[in-house]
Amino acid sequence: MSTSAAWWGASSTAPSRRFHTPVTKQERAAFVLKRLAELYPNPPIPLDHADAFTLLIAVLLSAQCTDVRVNQVTPALFRLGRTPAALAAAPLDEIESIVRPCGLGPQKAKAIKQLSGILLAEHQGHVPASLEALERLPGVGHKTAQVVMAQAFEIPSFPVDTHIHRLAQRWGLTSGQSVLQTERDLKKLFPEDARNKLHLQIIYYGREYCTARGCDGTVCEICRTCFPNRRSPVSTRKA
Repeated sequence: MSTSAAWWGASSTAPSRRFHTPVTKQERAAFVLKRLAELYPNPPIPLDHADAFTLLIAVLLSAQCTDVRVNQVTPALFRLGRTPAALAAAPLDEIESIVRPCGLGPQKAKAIKQLSGILLAEHQGHVPASLEALERLPGVGHKTAQVVMAQAFEIPSFPVDTHIHRLAQRWGLTSGQSVLQTERDLKKLFPEDARNKLHLQIIYYGREYCTARGCDGTVCEICRTCFPNRRSPVSTRKA
């Protein structure tokens, strides 16, 4: 029997009521992996997009902004231009007026126009399937680059956003010293072929059950299963 099944059984819709408490970090990770697969077997990508370029732009816009707002804004932006050539040629003020509701409008508009030009000049108008090349683009940080690698190219990655950073601490999977430390810790615990889907599964669980205000580490099913004797709220480090 595999490690993930050995201590709570082959299947369950309510593990916290039927099986032993996961004690070690590896057992907690195994429980998280199994339970999230039951809750979200096929998690959709939350940002609307048609290809790697439109995904890249959508993820860039999602910084300090909700996915819902980004999905409201991108149709107008992609009518202005949905290719690097079109957005590189588009007036900067028009791009900014469209993306302003996402916050940081001037910076994001400038980054969109500049990265579109770089894709034309250095990558034949294509989004590179390289973490290093993506991170060199204006407005594209480590997390954004990893999201594109995972969701556009299906290359195993583990982008850590605020939800994942918070939940990994509540579940005792990381110290939360930094986002990069959380990423390293989670990569040690979860198999490579599960990471892309798990990234989305944790985000959806964090939004639905283990929210910043709705769960303090003692409320949701996974928190209660992993730490049934926990009585005090968990103080988590911010991303």
